[in-house]
Amino acid sequence: MNHRKHGRKLGRTTAHKEALLANLATALFRHGRIRTTLTKSKELRGVVDRLITKAKEDTVHARRMVARVIRDKEIVKKLFSEIAPEFRERPGGYTQIYHLGIRANDGAPMSFIQLVGYEPPEEEK
Repeated sequence: MNHRKHGRKLGRTTAHKEALLANLATALFRHGRIRTTLTKSKELRGVVDRLITKAKEDTVHARRMVARVIRDKEIVKKLFSEIAPEFRERPGGYTQIYHLGIRANDGAPMSFIQLVGYEPPEEEK
């Protein structure tokens, strides 16, 4: 039975799924926007929102909790010094998902997930 279970399996073991979401979250904080499948975007949204909420209170404990997921020290510093202060007054909903259509080779629905307020660089526009 699947009672009291939440989240998508994504066709992976638990450890693989956690590593995948941690790597996607790191890439999102590094670049501001990433392109991935819609299912992964929806699953990543909850992970990223929880990390930003923890980062809004800049304590040693919060840094250690975030560092359990985000293994790159530079990204942890960026999250606490640049990203979280932007969302200080926002109660939640730090990400946006944009549907892109269907991927050609396997038919997977694709999407962009980005932080709210992200402005793409001039070469992407």
